[in-house]
Parts: sequence; C-alpha cells; structure tokens
Amino acid sequence: MKRIGFLLKVKKDMIDEYKRHHENVWPEMLDALRKHGWHNYSLFMREDGLLFGYFETEHDFQTALDGMASEEVNAKWQDFMAPYFESISGRPDENMIELEEVFHLD
Repeated sequence: MKRIGFLLKVKKDMIDEYKRHHENVWPEMLDALRKHGWHNYSLFMREDGLLFGYFETEHDFQTALDGMASEEVNAKWQDFMAPYFESISGRPDENMIELEEVFHLD
C-alpha cells in the first residue's frame, strides 16, 4: 500500500461551506473513490484553509487520479468544488500537490 499526501488551499471565506459539503459527500463519489483504490482517505485543514489530504492506494498517485478522471461523478464533483479553492486553474484534482513521504512509523 502506498501512502499519498497532497496539499490544496481552500478560500478562507468559504471554509465553513466547504466543510458542510464534506459532511455529505455524494454516495456515487464515495463509491468511485473506493472503486479506484482510495483507502483511508482523510482531509485535514488549518484555520487559514490549507488542506492536507491523505489516502492509501495499491497504485501510485497518478494511477489513482487517472482512475477517478474516468468517472463522470468525479468531473461533476470537481466542477462543484472548484470555486472553493485558491490559486487553481481547472479542476481541483488536477492541482493537488503530492508530498514526498520522508518518515513513517507503523
């Protein structure tokens, strides 16, 4: 299992609304994530909107992204979420910055 970490930035004035949407992620979106190997997926956010995402996958980051890119529900979710993020062009999932893992303790 490969552990993936990534960063995005939510607009400060939209943080509360962003959080509300993630209380009820569309069931079809959750199914697509599972289908394409996004396990133990979590999002963490600082007060300023800096978002850290984490998930585990049998593949690599690009394979996980490519699988989701093939899902119509993902395109709809990404378009829906795009206005919440700072400094992106296109869809949020095309702007995720993968972080290098430098330490892990099991």
